Amino acid sequence: MRQIKAQTVIISLVGIVLSGTVFFHLAEGWSWLDSYFFTVVTISTVGYGSLVPTSALGKLATTGFIFVGLGIFAVAIQQFAVFQMRKREEHTEWLIGHLGHRPKDSAAANEDDRPTTPVTDQQSGRSDAHK
Repeated sequence: MRQIKAQTVIISLVGIVLSGTVFFHLAEGWSWLDSYFFTVVTISTVGYGSLVPTSALGKLATTGFIFVGLGIFAVAIQQFAVFQMRKREEHTEWLIGHLGHRPKDSAAANEDDRPTTPVTDQQSGRSDAHK
């Protein structure tokens, strides 16, 4: 999926939250705060259930609002994840560029030293009776 401009995602999110808030304020007669709260809770799929549309118009519009709002919300989260992955890739490339590559035959700095000879039960002085 191609990256969408951050402005587009932010404007879409703000637009859906504002339109939902205004709609529920007018259609259901809720306060601005309750309308905003219901809008955010609905598109984020939390759904506390403390506010429920009672009018037929409110119920019908809520179903459409869920599909549109959830779609915009999902795209916003996906685009945020793409942004974070690209930043991580850029940082990794920067680290490789500044730290360089190590030769393939050299050991890593955090690699454990291997024992020269394996320790067996006879060498450690343990007997089969203690097992």
